[in-house]
Amino acid sequence: MRALVLAAGLGTRLHPLTLARAKAAAAVDGEPLVRRTIRWLVSQGFADLVVNLHHKPETITSAVGDGRDLHARVRYSWESPVLGSAGGPRHALPLLIDGTERTAIVVNGDTLTNVDLHAMIDRHRRSGALVTMALIRNPRPEKYGGVLLDQSGAVTGFVKRRAAATPPAPGEVEENFHFIGPQIIEADAFLTLEDGVPAESVLGIYPQLMAARRGSVMGFVSDATFQDIGTPADLLQTSLDLAAADGRAGSPRPGHGVEINPAARVARSVLWDRVRVGAGASLTECVVGDDVTIAPGASYERSVIVAGPSGLIVETLR
Repeated sequence: MRALVLAAGLGTRLHPLTLARAKAAAAVDGEPLVRRTIRWLVSQGFADLVVNLHHKPETITSAVGDGRDLHARVRYSWESPVLGSAGGPRHALPLLIDGTERTAIVVNGDTLTNVDLHAMIDRHRRSGALVTMALIRNPRPEKYGGVLLDQSGAVTGFVKRRAAATPPAPGEVEENFHFIGPQIIEADAFLTLEDGVPAESVLGIYPQLMAARRGSVMGFVSDATFQDIGTPADLLQTSLDLAAADGRAGSPRPGHGVEINPAARVARSVLWDRVRVGAGASLTECVVGDDVTIAPGASYERSVIVAGPSGLIVETLR
């Protein structure tokens, strides 16, 4: 069975870091996110992979290549324009399916999880679904939209995120589930779409499938871990969490070619490739993009810093 890594998105919430790299190429604790995703897929026995591309594709292809060093076979599905969460898989179907296998795995390029894909596939096949979505209980309804399920595990609807401290509306189901990215799909769910035309899944074809047949979209609920890389603040926190789990609390791995002057101070910060930090400079809880030079004596806290065409772009970490 083959897997598609969705990596074509513009990554608008990760701006300004996406001025330097595609979202899936963003370095998390010293390694591009897409490489972490591929390594996880290979660890579960899935090594025949497709990565879809649109925004800054060279930052992904240069990090992954043909996948050989990750013990994978990686091919690419090119999109122009970007085709969305349903249009992307539709465009990639010729690379994902063949005459004997019409089931595929789809995973997001901007999240990390350890969900059991084999258990998902088993549930998917036993249910007869066209799509099975990996879910956890919604950890933050004020941040994430939710998925509603019936008692059989069939998806019955989707709800928007709820404003903080706002109670459920009358008749609203309080418990909902958070979609963490991995899906098991049947080719038939997407073949009705016109190839090369943008289309969405949760906001488009999934409600249509559910209306046509209850149980065509199923949920697989587990206690899998979930780490979001949606914003620069998420990227920093995930990097810090990974570093702490590896015994490097507060010290994410720097990228390649990083030079930090001995008289500089760098604390709880993520530095991408070829960053230079001058004498007396201070970085605290910052994310610094490729090819940035921090001037001697400069001080930044809770900032995102990237190299722009006419100088540094500095934004508050959020």
